[in-house]
Amino acid sequence: MRLKIRDIREDHDLTQQQVAQYLMCDQSLYSKYERGERDVPLNIMIKLAKYYKTSIDYLVGLTENKKPYR
Repeated sequence: MRLKIRDIREDHDLTQQQVAQYLMCDQSLYSKYERGERDVPLNIMIKLAKYYKTSIDYLVGLTENKKPYR
């Protein structure tokens, strides 16, 4: 399964560093999440979904609907 976290970051014209700062992690770790070299912890996926105002299902590729559930 291909994560969409890189695509959505680029759609928002953000750098990895900017997103990493929001998540309070190193840019190198965030880069590994985007490349699929490290699993993204659930708490990070929740933060990303809230940040981008979307659902975790969208971020992990289970749906093409960007709208959050609520």
